[in-house]
Amino acid sequence: MTHAEGTVISVDRATGIELEARWDLPATPRQVVVLCHPHPLQRGSMHAPLMAALAEGLVGQEVAVLRFNFRGVGNSTGTHDFGDGEVADVAAAVDAASHAYPTLQIGVAGWSFGAVTSLHWQAKDQSRLPWVGIAPPVHNARSRPLPQRTELADAPRLLILGDRDQFTTVEDTQDYARAIGAEVHVLKGSDHFFYFREEKVAEMVAAGLTERA
Repeated sequence: MTHAEGTVISVDRATGIELEARWDLPATPRQVVVLCHPHPLQRGSMHAPLMAALAEGLVGQEVAVLRFNFRGVGNSTGTHDFGDGEVADVAAAVDAASHAYPTLQIGVAGWSFGAVTSLHWQAKDQSRLPWVGIAPPVHNARSRPLPQRTELADAPRLLILGDRDQFTTVEDTQDYARAIGAEVHVLKGSDHFFYFREEKVAEMVAAGLTERA
């Protein structure tokens, strides 16, 4: 049995920024994942089809999922900050998940912009939590550069990519993964949006976070 709960995450009392969020919950969670959505300026939100499918698939594997809208998206207050302020949004979401389930392992996963932003949060926070990045744009001029190995604390990390991704290449992603000590799983025949492969991606995220916890 599963259920969903709406919630609000406070990012900064000084600015008053609050994030629209929701929990997708199994009856008895064994782990928690904070899930970060794709680019706000490209209609990305926590309700994007892949995000919803990931949440459903993870809940089916007894993982509690906290989804949220970055600042300026949906009912989240504030305005888009091109990845800088959004790092604080990730921090607030992880803090909310930790307070909600203090005894469970927390993992962080993001798709595209969400992957890039959550990895920048790991660099800023020196986090060692398990992390999964779904199709982060590596060496893409329209995306913020990813953190270098020297900026990151050691942590279990996995990159998931389709071999037909429109915004990066398998080779660049594999090179970056080697540089930061991460693993890569490539889904043949999939592009950046993983159409009809959503369930498989959810399985890979759950397995990646659990195995690396």
